Amino acid sequence: MESLLNAKGLGKRFGAHDALAGVDFELGSGELLGLLGPNGAGKTTTLKLLLGMLRPTSGSASVLGFDCTEASLEVKRRIGYSPDEPAFYNFLTGRETIDFASEMRGVARADAWAEIEPMIRALDFSEQLEVLTSNYSHGMKKKLALLLALAHRPKVLLLDEPTNGLDPPTAHAVKELLIEKAAQGAGILLSTHLLEMADRMCTRVMILHRGTIVARGSVADVRARAGVAPEASLEDAFLKIVSSPT
Repeated sequence: MESLLNAKGLGKRFGAHDALAGVDFELGSGELLGLLGPNGAGKTTTLKLLLGMLRPTSGSASVLGFDCTEASLEVKRRIGYSPDEPAFYNFLTGRETIDFASEMRGVARADAWAEIEPMIRALDFSEQLEVLTSNYSHGMKKKLALLLALAHRPKVLLLDEPTNGLDPPTAHAVKELLIEKAAQGAGILLSTHLLEMADRMCTRVMILHRGTIVARGSVADVRARAGVAPEASLEDAFLKIVSSPT
């Protein structure tokens, strides 16, 4: 399995507070890795460090061999990112936004559209492409963000709550799409509070709590770490782990 993303001793301190402390993990080709944790656990800080939006206090991270801090532009060209709260230029339509993003990445428009046309149909987004993004609902913005993340065929995807705000049929379509992308060799880091989704989709999960990884591995590994029954849900294991004294 090809290693696509590596974090070694990754840490970030804000004043006297360690938002992230010495985190080590990697993401391989074909993996769907769930990034789980309660609010304030360090999930958003982790994503921002990987995107080069924050400079680590300690350690480092790399994507496809490029340092996330020192070569952040190269990293951004090679990853697909979908934020929890997408924002776009209000004076552009969805179609114009996709064209603009493709040009900024140096991807031919025809290639980008050929890649995402099946996804547009799966997400029932054709008519919405002609609407100004200023008139988009939160769900429409989430759909457009996912299309932008995938249009340049990235090998690494960083997704923050990709189904948040979507109706059940569309959320199901997104889950199927992500499983398909992983099967095609993409590495996907999925940050989510939806533990049932992580339970069903992820090949591995890691649980952050107070800035450190407190459990990792397959869902079965995490159940064993929590000391719950093999048939217990990931939610049961998660709640027991994050409520345990450290």
